[in-house]
Amino acid sequence: MSLDEDTRWLEWVTKQFESIAGEDKEIDLDEFKTALKVKESFFAERFFALFDSDGSNSISLDELLKALNLLIHGSESDKLHFLFQVYDVDGHMFCKPDATGSGSIDPDELRTVLKSCLRESAISLPEEKLDDLTLALFESADKDNSGSITFEELKAELETFPEVMENLTISAANWLKPPDLEQNRRQTPRYLTRAYWHNNSRKLLFLCLYSFLNVLLFIVYMLQHAAGGLWLMLAKGCGICLDLNCTFIVVLMLRRCLTWLRATWVVRVLPLDQNILLHQIVGYAILVFSVAHTMAHIMNFIHLTQVHESYQLWEYVFTTRPGIGWVKGTASITGVVLQVLICLMVVCSSTFVRRSGHFEVFYWSHLSYIWVWALLIIHCTNFWKWFVAPGIIFLVEKLVGIAVSRMGGLYIVEVNLLPSKVTHLVIKRPPFFQFKPGDYVYINIPVIAKYEWHPFTISSAPEQQDTIWLHVRSMGQWTNRLFEYFRQSDSQAISNKRLTASLRNHRNQTKTQISTKLSENHRYCDIKCYVDGPYGTPTRQIFASEHAVLIGAGIGITPFASILQSIIYRMRKQNCPNCNYSWCETIKDNEMMLRKVDFIWINRDQKSFEWFVSLLTKLEMDQADEEPEGRFLEMHMYMTSALSKNDMKAIGLQMALDLLAKKEKRDSITGLRTRTQPGRPDWGKVFQKVSEEKKGKVHVFYCGSPALAKVIKAQCEHFGFNFYKENF
Repeated sequence: MSLDEDTRWLEWVTKQFESIAGEDKEIDLDEFKTALKVKESFFAERFFALFDSDGSNSISLDELLKALNLLIHGSESDKLHFLFQVYDVDGHMFCKPDATGSGSIDPDELRTVLKSCLRESAISLPEEKLDDLTLALFESADKDNSGSITFEELKAELETFPEVMENLTISAANWLKPPDLEQNRRQTPRYLTRAYWHNNSRKLLFLCLYSFLNVLLFIVYMLQHAAGGLWLMLAKGCGICLDLNCTFIVVLMLRRCLTWLRATWVVRVLPLDQNILLHQIVGYAILVFSVAHTMAHIMNFIHLTQVHESYQLWEYVFTTRPGIGWVKGTASITGVVLQVLICLMVVCSSTFVRRSGHFEVFYWSHLSYIWVWALLIIHCTNFWKWFVAPGIIFLVEKLVGIAVSRMGGLYIVEVNLLPSKVTHLVIKRPPFFQFKPGDYVYINIPVIAKYEWHPFTISSAPEQQDTIWLHVRSMGQWTNRLFEYFRQSDSQAISNKRLTASLRNHRNQTKTQISTKLSENHRYCDIKCYVDGPYGTPTRQIFASEHAVLIGAGIGITPFASILQSIIYRMRKQNCPNCNYSWCETIKDNEMMLRKVDFIWINRDQKSFEWFVSLLTKLEMDQADEEPEGRFLEMHMYMTSALSKNDMKAIGLQMALDLLAKKEKRDSITGLRTRTQPGRPDWGKVFQKVSEEKKGKVHVFYCGSPALAKVIKAQCEHFGFNFYKENF
């Protein structure tokens, strides 16, 4: 570090120390634990003891600076000495960092440390697996078979993990690191970069044409009504733009037509995959134009009351006396109602409402679009001319959807309650139901809510003929009711058994919905439901890609579960009749152009991997170990709650997990062959590796949180990859 950087670091640490130290200007153990934000007190106590060099049971500023200087600016040897002292539980607690040969680590000490590492990383493993991890690391590090690990042996073992040695630190001490000046430097906004304009050319061109059309209509209608004065000109200009946008927003709601167009050449010209974003933009445009239109008319009414004095302002706004409008002078009254409805729809469709567990508020308020269109026809003389064609198509789509959803008897035949309150629904698939990987449907379950329809991605493959899978994460009122309905059915079933004898005579009259319980969270059932769809998403282009990168965050794996299962069906496993060698041969069809697939799944906790672990296991089993051009499918698992390999509180655990995975050829966290990586992906390194593989044009498909989508999209723009985000 330079002198300026060192001075700045010193000032920052001093400031942070003063913020947590008490009046005595010393940090005690409780204050230290709070500052480090560690989950497991073992590490806090070990670090505290090593920082407290004089054994006074408190840390002074000088002691803190000395210890941090070693951890942040010290050599690799200094950091390794500190790490060894942390692991040497029975060793001398206050030995100097530069001391050598200060004790040894026995198996029991190592097991104690690894157990604390597991708790710190929120990983739950059986005691037997903990023993296996301890032995794997101990046997690898104990080179001389002496029954203990010396400092030199630990150093030699760590040197076999060069990526760990590059940046060995304590991540929990980030509060003691000054803000990075590089992040504060001004950078070119991504919206002004060449890569952004290249990768978003269709969307940007369409938005330019859309904006130009609005401006053109606004100017033309303003000039046509120039004789009426400025306020009337403004009102008429906004009015014609409202005609356009209130019609265009209907077009963006034609899900069946958009799904059909995705299979044609139109998808290469128009930004069909951005229909949700365009719907939001047009919605905000309607709000702006409607407010401007309303205010301009009010200002014009004020002008008329001053010139003619025939009517008062309130009569112009709230009565039909002035006779404004083509249907019995109702333009003003309908305009007020329309303004209220539009504002209500925009507010209730905000991200805060939809993501805060109040989806029903958004759902029911959005249904007022029917009243908006009806009032617009009454309010505006010419709106019906704009609306008639898309309105008829929209009506036909709705009628077709109702007919399709009611055709045949659809029943939920199986339910599996998964960790993190995920409900896995298995629905009997009707013979006429055809869909593509990644498509979604709207489902209505009358026993949960009679009139509510909710969209969910189909997580089963189209090649699976008998059933349709849906994985529903409990995040709102309806999804929570769904989970609780099946969870509480156990107690109901127990109560029903007490009445079995008295109900035998009515067995043919009453049909029990929860019929067979397979396990605590898995059962067969027979519950009526209705499905509207399927509807297409950007992932329909997956098989037309050459190199596809699938990124799922949490339950965002669902569209990719369908895609990965479809890949299984499209890969034919061949076996040599003369030996046991097997390989996978791709089915040559017009759709399958994939040469490589990278699947990345990011989860917060360990239990979330259980949602699709059986599917991923099958994928690994069905894929050949060696192929001429490398693996067709590579899987990458990340667990964000686990501390990274560079963290002193996790380095031993991650080394043990790596060693045991190599020995057992299986990951201890998920049971897969693919090793689960701790922490978050370094997207720069991930995409750099993808770019170097040169398997063809890279298409990145993402489903998950919007915040992560922005990060990944920015990286895609940097590398020139096409980015598609799943949303509906």
